[in-house]
Amino acid sequence: MKPLRLFSLILIAFLSLQCGVKQIDSESKPVSHVIWDSLLQEYVSDDGWVDYEGFRADSNKLQEYLDLLSNNHPNTKHWTDEEQLAYWINAYNAFTIKLVADNYPVESIKDIKNGIPFVNTVWDIKFINIEGEEYDLNNIEHGIIRKQFPEPRIHFAVNCASVSCPPLLNRAFTAENLDDQLDQAADDFINSGKRNILDPQNPKLSKIFTWFSGDFEAVEDSVRDFVNRYAETPIEAGANIEYLEYHWQLNIKENAGILEE
Repeated sequence: MKPLRLFSLILIAFLSLQCGVKQIDSESKPVSHVIWDSLLQEYVSDDGWVDYEGFRADSNKLQEYLDLLSNNHPNTKHWTDEEQLAYWINAYNAFTIKLVADNYPVESIKDIKNGIPFVNTVWDIKFINIEGEEYDLNNIEHGIIRKQFPEPRIHFAVNCASVSCPPLLNRAFTAENLDDQLDQAADDFINSGKRNILDPQNPKLSKIFTWFSGDFEAVEDSVRDFVNRYAETPIEAGANIEYLEYHWQLNIKENAGILEE
């Protein structure tokens, strides 16, 4: 096993252990994501570039949605699995937008610091409160979404505010449309031609596929087989798969050219 792959697996295992969250005894009912949907349509382009200045200017509306999330923690009593997963994907993305917008302008989400250098990252900042429980972004992604929902397509739905991330969908995820939206996100990302370069014999894939290879291999025999679910140009068996450099610059229109380099 290559050292980088081994390090990635160790890191993901460590995050999974560190990101456990308490169960909340909540009586909340499923919430509407209409406010978030309208914000996304207003300040995110069709190809996923984010207008953080727009979100800053409309901070009261964004806060109204975040307050709605904060007062209604999903539970198994009143929420379906689809309602819970849609909530957590939207929560991850909305709180990420909030964090970046509050620190904007910033070159990269990774430049937002808190705690001990090289130990704590932006994803460890506990700035999310939902019915009295404190969360960071790692808690939501690894301790809730990946732990509770064996759905690898979430890696194309949660957005890390960076150029190489799958584009932020400019519609809110909803229980009614969740499966179609996850398929759309997977299809758009895999066939983007920039974040993944599909060549039958020499494909170059996003590092997401090596960082989270186990999630994809849990539903398919290999990463290649998962990619080929959606690939307009399928990868041949035995192909030499390489992984592209991951660009952490902010996902704003001005940085679009980075993917061309």
